[in-house]
Amino acid sequence: MIKTRTGFAGTARFTLLAGAAALALPGIAYAQDADVQAQVDSDGDNIEDAGDSDTGNQIIVTATKREQTLQETPVAVSVTTAETIERAQIRDVSDLASVVPSLRVSQSQSQFATTYSIRGFGTSGNNLGLEPSVAMFVDGVYRSRAIAQISDLPDIQRVEVLRGPQSTLFGKNASAGVISIVTKEPSFDFGGSIEATYGNYDAMVAKGYLTGPIGDALAFSVAAGINKRDGYVTNLFNGDDVNNRDRWFTRGQLMFEPSDTFKFRLIGDYDKITEKCCAAFNLQRSPATAAINAIGGLVNPTPFDPDADVVYSDVVPFSNVRNWGVSGQADIELGALTVTSITAYRDTKLNANQDVDFTSARLATGANIGQARIKTFTEELRVASDFDGPLNFLLGAYYFKEKARTADQIVYGADFRNYANILVGGPITSPPNDAAVDSLEATITALTGTNYINRFFQAGQGFFNEMRQDNESYSLFGNVDFEITDGVTFTVGANYTNDSKDIVTNSNSTDVFSGLNLTAIGQTAITQQGIALGAGQALGLAPGTLATAAQVQTLIGIIGLNSFNTLIAGPAAAFAAANASNPAVNPLLALRPLQFLPPFQNCPNAVEACSTRDGDWSWTARLAAELTPTLNAYVSWSTGYKAPSFNLSRDSRPTAIDRTALITQGIAVTNLSAGSRFAAAENSEVYELGLKGNWGLAAANLTVFQQSIKNFQTNVFTGTGFALGNAEKQSTFGVEFDGYVRPTDELTFNLAMTYLDPKYDVYTGSVFGDVSGTEIVTIPKLSAVFGAQWDQELGNGDNIIARADFSYVAPVQAAEGLVAFGSVAANLAAARPFRNEVHDLNASLTYAMDMGLELSIWGRNLLNDRNITGIFDSTAQTGSVSGYTNTPRTYGVTGRFKF
Repeated sequence: MIKTRTGFAGTARFTLLAGAAALALPGIAYAQDADVQAQVDSDGDNIEDAGDSDTGNQIIVTATKREQTLQETPVAVSVTTAETIERAQIRDVSDLASVVPSLRVSQSQSQFATTYSIRGFGTSGNNLGLEPSVAMFVDGVYRSRAIAQISDLPDIQRVEVLRGPQSTLFGKNASAGVISIVTKEPSFDFGGSIEATYGNYDAMVAKGYLTGPIGDALAFSVAAGINKRDGYVTNLFNGDDVNNRDRWFTRGQLMFEPSDTFKFRLIGDYDKITEKCCAAFNLQRSPATAAINAIGGLVNPTPFDPDADVVYSDVVPFSNVRNWGVSGQADIELGALTVTSITAYRDTKLNANQDVDFTSARLATGANIGQARIKTFTEELRVASDFDGPLNFLLGAYYFKEKARTADQIVYGADFRNYANILVGGPITSPPNDAAVDSLEATITALTGTNYINRFFQAGQGFFNEMRQDNESYSLFGNVDFEITDGVTFTVGANYTNDSKDIVTNSNSTDVFSGLNLTAIGQTAITQQGIALGAGQALGLAPGTLATAAQVQTLIGIIGLNSFNTLIAGPAAAFAAANASNPAVNPLLALRPLQFLPPFQNCPNAVEACSTRDGDWSWTARLAAELTPTLNAYVSWSTGYKAPSFNLSRDSRPTAIDRTALITQGIAVTNLSAGSRFAAAENSEVYELGLKGNWGLAAANLTVFQQSIKNFQTNVFTGTGFALGNAEKQSTFGVEFDGYVRPTDELTFNLAMTYLDPKYDVYTGSVFGDVSGTEIVTIPKLSAVFGAQWDQELGNGDNIIARADFSYVAPVQAAEGLVAFGSVAANLAAARPFRNEVHDLNASLTYAMDMGLELSIWGRNLLNDRNITGIFDSTAQTGSVSGYTNTPRTYGVTGRFKF
């Protein structure tokens, strides 16, 4: 039996209010027919009535892990339905951002580097050690890295984007928000769909879905899809196209439902991506670019033209991703209690290669930037009540165990020695030569007594990184709802999470020059020069003349060794020791920037345990009220927690205290510097006021919030590696609005907007210096989606459906600054030319026949608005800037048949 209630007073029950419809934009529902009721399972994952489209039923969400209407749900949530996904040609989560203004998705050098952010908060995906602050769930199963769900969306029922911390309802790392993908359950009625698309860039997409009964108590569904497209970027070095699409997925489900009180759902899925990703462009040249040109390398023409879509790269990039998993969900009703168990195992594998210098020069043979394997086991057990009284609860426990393995290599190519020759100070010649490096090798050989001839910057030398992380975590969480009076409910929730991580590294640098201690070698040089200068003075040579080795021996014979040491050698050594770290005295220190791949301090070691044991509480308190039958309100306070993270990159270095201890114990590697081995736990807090109204012909949701995160985990590319750290505190004041107006039965207009005012309250240790009190320039102030849909029924029962949405993002910097430019002010100024302002128009026109066949023409980014999505310091090219761009205009035709 399905119980129906209205307003937030029903938050403690499994509720379903029928008779509403939604426009083809997320988050909006409008009343239509109050007599329709739907059959919904205990997790809200199936609607068996007029279908799951936007024109049949009221939107049902499970944001609070209970079935509620969108208006009833007392949290900030945007819902994108299956029909929106179909009409807007939304293929994956990246496309979803075009209709959810609070959501941003970015991707840099590979799919591995995908990042989700909500309200401006999100953790970089460019480091396997970092789990996202925005948690991804598919049918209740946690995907621990963004890469685990970047393929095409499968048989979708809806996507819920929950904004703000959700830790008291989700067991793992939901400190900034949740993206919850809900797929269709198998049906006991036979049905399905097939779909085919053809578009520009020779795009071909095909999908199929089939569901039906196997017996009285068993139903199945199977879905599969393929997505192919030529690349829109041309590599002029070899004629290849880059940034293509080549991915497929399959997904099968079984539903066992022998009675009204028990149900078991088994899901298995597999997806694979094999693509040439991702093209990076030179945006700003520097003297290093001239060195690249001198050895025969090329970069794309400047000033940069994003519409040209051309690069020069001597390495063919590839990004291969494979995901598979299995999960089982059991729901048992025990009177007024429902027990739910979700058990899952997932396996993600990545192999990616990239030209790290992004030029046609053979500086590196490619960098295998992403050999990764992630194996995850999760178990969630929860109990929800459905009492008739004012008190109800949801209690749960969550267990997470993961093994992550990552490896990457960067190896010098055949041109690197010639390139280094110019950087050392050698002249630009044609053909290039190694004279400056030859001289440097001879000098270092003479100073150290070790033969370094023909050993610096040689092809095949490089850095070989291998790291393993074991992570185990458990959480206890729950919410209690108390109905104070009819229509007014108070909710309190808590979550305790305990998290442990252990890492083991096995990394090795074979770069000979990077292994030199230039301070010590320079000290030797200063000492020798001081001795030669002092001996010259003692022998009466011309002022400033250095004595030869023979002349030094002559002086020792005249005054004796003891006197020589006292008068000349001792003072020279003392001066050298005092000035070895002074760049004005030790010229070898100027060569430190050429030590690109220094030795790595492996971990654990005698000083560093390289393990964390951490835990914390998260809380929720909320008062929700049904002000009128059409207007609801809530006010809430909640906190979130994300466990500490390790830096699993070649830039992982001990803290300053640990570095000193390693040096003191004599176990530090050469050139060991302090850095960031791990980032401390992240804690978020949000105060929120929300209004949700639904008047049939119009609806509106308004949220005002103040959100902050302490110790936000940052991951910044420095030109040669990644610096992991914590921003002590950053905060955002924001306003979110979404609404619609329906002037006629056929026409609906929508508006969704997000205003953010983000700043670093305290951030003293950024790679750009102390930026406390400054605006976070990479988060847009305003994001908005304007939409319209016209759905005209014809006399024969067919429909013509036209829809469009326009996404606008206010001007924002592509990065906070560039390490190469020095001061904070200079960094910010240097980044200002690389600003984005998004004007993204998407549209479709569909003829939907009553017998189930639909034909559509569609386009995305119809204005061909090209912009820079991210920038970074070009690798080993001081002063150069590289970046990534968005996808150009795409369009096509789609045929779909539902039966």
